[in-house]
Amino acid sequence: MAVTMYSISVPVFVRHLNGLAGCMKKTQAVYAEKKYDESTLLGYRVYPDMFNFTRQVQVATDHARNCTALLAGVEPPKYEDNEKSLADLIARVEKTVAWLKTMKPEQIDGSEGKSVTVKMRDREMNFKGIELLLNRSMPNFYFHVTTAYDIMRHNGVEIGKRDFMGAS
Repeated sequence: MAVTMYSISVPVFVRHLNGLAGCMKKTQAVYAEKKYDESTLLGYRVYPDMFNFTRQVQVATDHARNCTALLAGVEPPKYEDNEKSLADLIARVEKTVAWLKTMKPEQIDGSEGKSVTVKMRDREMNFKGIELLLNRSMPNFYFHVTTAYDIMRHNGVEIGKRDFMGAS
């Protein structure tokens, strides 16, 4: 199989988002069985200056969606950041996976040299497609998915590397 922009982006995002959703489903079952308050997990932070669990999941889905949309030259779906439960967060991840699966290789392949602009609150950052994917979106995506996993694990959910890796 040839390495293409599509093959190193969409399937990777899908696999790890599926892993994240699977980990959250296990977490949901543990919290229901033990009658734990989900809000303690949703607001949990590894360190005071880091995003809480909810925000980690939101940002992971944002990076997958926004990067893919920029590479494909389409408008990404907009999500409100209003999730209040594990069920809400799982739905957000599944909705992101469903959207990613609508992307076709021909929409993304060849975008290595494409100029893209990431608009942030107070500035804009310009990238070539390959730089956006490999130097910004993928590292951020993995950081937030890993941090969400670490929070679940730290809070007593028995998940492991196989859960994290997910399925495509």
